[in-house]
Amino acid sequence: MSYVGPEFDPSQPPRRSVRRPLTVAVAALVPTCLAGYLVYQATSGPDGNEPARSLPASSSASTDQDAPSASSSSGTSPSDKAKEKDKNDKDGKSGDSDDNDSATKPSGGRPAANGPLKGKVVVIDPGHNPGNFRHASDINRQVDIGTNRKECDTTGTSTNHGYTEAKFTLDVAHRLRSLLEKQGVTVKFTQDGDRPWGPCVDERARIGNKAHADAVVSIHADGSGAGNRGYHVIMPGKVRSGSADTSAIVAPSKELGERIAGKFVSVTGSAPSNYIGGGTGLDTRTDLGGLNLSTVPKVFIECGNMRDAKDEALLTSSAWRQKAAQGISEGIAGFLRK
Repeated sequence: MSYVGPEFDPSQPPRRSVRRPLTVAVAALVPTCLAGYLVYQATSGPDGNEPARSLPASSSASTDQDAPSASSSSGTSPSDKAKEKDKNDKDGKSGDSDDNDSATKPSGGRPAANGPLKGKVVVIDPGHNPGNFRHASDINRQVDIGTNRKECDTTGTSTNHGYTEAKFTLDVAHRLRSLLEKQGVTVKFTQDGDRPWGPCVDERARIGNKAHADAVVSIHADGSGAGNRGYHVIMPGKVRSGSADTSAIVAPSKELGERIAGKFVSVTGSAPSNYIGGGTGLDTRTDLGGLNLSTVPKVFIECGNMRDAKDEALLTSSAWRQKAAQGISEGIAGFLRK
């Protein structure tokens, strides 16, 4: 919208009765006023209030991919980014692990609102990344997970109709963030679709550790066989090997997982997994780098099985995803209030 300034009546044409000396004087003033106006325009901003400032030139055309927030630092305009998100991927140049490392700059950190949980920090870890499939060599490289070495990340799964796990996890993560922030929680993301791939599983753990998070929840959806249905929460087992030591987080992570599982079933109405956890909706693992390398309470939640038609109907429903976020939020809130 362009700014419209005060309106003035147009000047009237000179009357024939005005004496010649006055005409000469006016003629002399016009060039002076015009010159003054041009100087004013050259030294004023668009609204005439502040001096114009030329923007500093960028020192380099950086390919660094560690953009920490939803407003991409890679130079992509908001409108372009929205279009890219609609396509469920984001183009980017492949770089080495350092170029893609945002361990000290987690995405999505925003000032918390006042609420009963103000002062608490939660890191949400949306599983996988919409752009991972473009960077096979990057995500397939091996990283240390304490007990052994595993691939940096994977592309994740999808429904039989092409709805990807990466898109699902980001959607639920955004809904979960809004719910937690209303209660005063400071929420940070490990990634928000603002980087071309990753982060690797070891970096995801470091982000939660460096944030000194009160809780970290990694959001996923499973890719098991048809007929396998339901959610399950994965908790860390006791690991003391190499750079991994979960001794201090096993107990609080178990409590976090139990609270999330309990609220998830009551809010969504989904049943616990019929193929993992023996009907409890709980599973303990020692082979996941994101858990092994965590020094703060952390769990994964597999919200359902994308390869089962009945679970697919839930996972692709916006209304159900809101319930999923609500269930996870209530579980986290219960843990934080203890």
